[in-house]
Amino acid sequence: MIFSTLSNSSRYAELHPLFPHAFDYIRKTDLHSLSPGCYPIIGEDLLAIVEHMPGRTRAEAKLESHRRYIDIQLVLDGVDEMGWRALADCHKPVDEYSEARDIRFYNDTPATWIATPPGAFCMFFPDDAHAPLVGEDLIRKVVFKIAVK
Repeated sequence: MIFSTLSNSSRYAELHPLFPHAFDYIRKTDLHSLSPGCYPIIGEDLLAIVEHMPGRTRAEAKLESHRRYIDIQLVLDGVDEMGWRALADCHKPVDEYSEARDIRFYNDTPATWIATPPGAFCMFFPDDAHAPLVGEDLIRKVVFKIAVK
C-alpha cells in the first residue's frame, strides 16, 4: 500500500509500465467534469472509475481485495478515510472470490485508517485489503484499475 499526493506521482511511475499512463491521464483530463462511470483508457488493462457518493461509517465498510488489478484511488472532493489490512492477515472472508468482478470481501477489521484528502491517493496492490468510501460527507474520487502483468 502506498499513500501519497499527485505532486509525488513521478516517484511511482517505474513500479508498473501502466502507472505513467494513469498519471498522464490525470494530468491531461478534467476529472471533475467526468460523470460517474467507467472510462477505458487502455482497453481492459487501464480503466478509470469515477465515483461520487455519500461516505459510509467504518462499521459499514467491508475490506475488499482484488487479484487482477492494482487500484490507484485518487480523491477529488471530500475526505475518504480508507481502511487497510494486509491480505495475509484477513481470515474472515464474507464469500468466495468473484472472478467476474475481481473482488472478495472480508469481515476482518482494518489494521489502520488513512484519511485521504483531495489531491492524495492510495495505491492498493493484490496483497492489500482495503475498505474505501468512509467519510462524513460526499466523496468524489477516481479509481484507476491497473491490470497486474
